[in-house]
Amino acid sequence: MKKIIVLAAIMLFPLGLFAQDIKIAYVNTQEIITAMPEFTAMNTELQKLQQDFENEIKSMQEEHNNKYQAFVQQQDSLTENIRLRRMQEIQGIQERTEQLYQVAQQTVSQKQEELFKPIQDKMMKAIQDVGSENNYTCILNTGMLLYTGNNSINATPLVRTKLGI
Repeated sequence: MKKIIVLAAIMLFPLGLFAQDIKIAYVNTQEIITAMPEFTAMNTELQKLQQDFENEIKSMQEEHNNKYQAFVQQQDSLTENIRLRRMQEIQGIQERTEQLYQVAQQTVSQKQEELFKPIQDKMMKAIQDVGSENNYTCILNTGMLLYTGNNSINATPLVRTKLGI
């Protein structure tokens, strides 16, 4: 008799798991991030950094163009030694410009990662807090949703409120 009761209990135990209230919500992380003031500040800082690099590169390109034009106009009157030195100088400016361009891309990319991580972490903490406070089983990102039923819960407004936006 005990075996039958134990066996029945074991068989009915998984059904108890399915009887739990499953609450699934979704959020639009793109909407949340772009509404955060930190995101706007990040973009402003990145644009300034990028503009500074662009100004420096433009200055170097102008220097290159001016020296190249002067060289072309004077090359017939220059001695071979001076002509070679000026060609090397012009080539050096071009190489430094290309190097600065690569450094600029790397620096801007690294700065973007550095500034974005705290924004992303803050949003994720707010999502976790909303999930805990509202007893959601899981929260999905709308970027991955293909269908939401009538009982689905949009937690985006709750997360925005949690973040004060």
